[in-house]
Parts: sequence; C-alpha cells; structure tokens
Amino acid sequence: MNWTALTDKHQLAAIKQKSREHPIVIFKHSTRCSISAMALSRLERSWDEAALPKVEAYFLDLISYRDVSNAVADEFGVYHESPQIMVIIDGEVVYDDSHMGISFASLKESLAQRTN
Repeated sequence: MNWTALTDKHQLAAIKQKSREHPIVIFKHSTRCSISAMALSRLERSWDEAALPKVEAYFLDLISYRDVSNAVADEFGVYHESPQIMVIIDGEVVYDDSHMGISFASLKESLAQRTN
C-alpha cells in the first residue's frame, strides 16, 4: 500500500484541497492496540490499487501525533475512534468506520456510491 504519512496539522488544508480532485482516505492507527493492528493488516492485505486508482491514502500514527489526530477530529467533525478510517470528498468526510468495521470491501463500496 502506498501510504502518505500524516504528521502535521498543516497537512489538513492540503488534504481538503486535494479531496476536491480525488478521494482521500485517512487511517488513524494506534500502535498500542491489537485491534488497530488487525484492522490495518486486513486493510493492507486486501488493498487493490487497480480498484481505487484515484484514491490517496494517509496514515496517522495517533500515538506519535496525538495533536494531529485531535485536529483531524476537530477539522472534519468526526468523533475520534481508534482504529478509524475516513473518506474525504470535496472537503467533507463522507464515510467513516472503526474497529472491525474497517474493510477494503466497505471502503470500495462507499467510494463507488459517491463517485459514480
């Protein structure tokens, strides 16, 4: 998987802007949580670049970058959970899920509903 590290609050403005051109995915990961590790592993094993060629994916280590995680919650108005995945289109979160609800299939389905 081709992750872009989300390490600075200032990246959020660029993410909002880019989301006007193509969908953005943010995965919030806790390095201290086995459920988060399992959700990340499932997502990465299932990820198919060909199925989502226009999606840009960001990875947020929320333990190392707690302030960025808080800024994501504030900026997009989505209650913080860990692990958590969000899809941003046109500057707005159009899909989010957490824990065992995180899957490539549900992400792909969500994007198909919003981009077709």
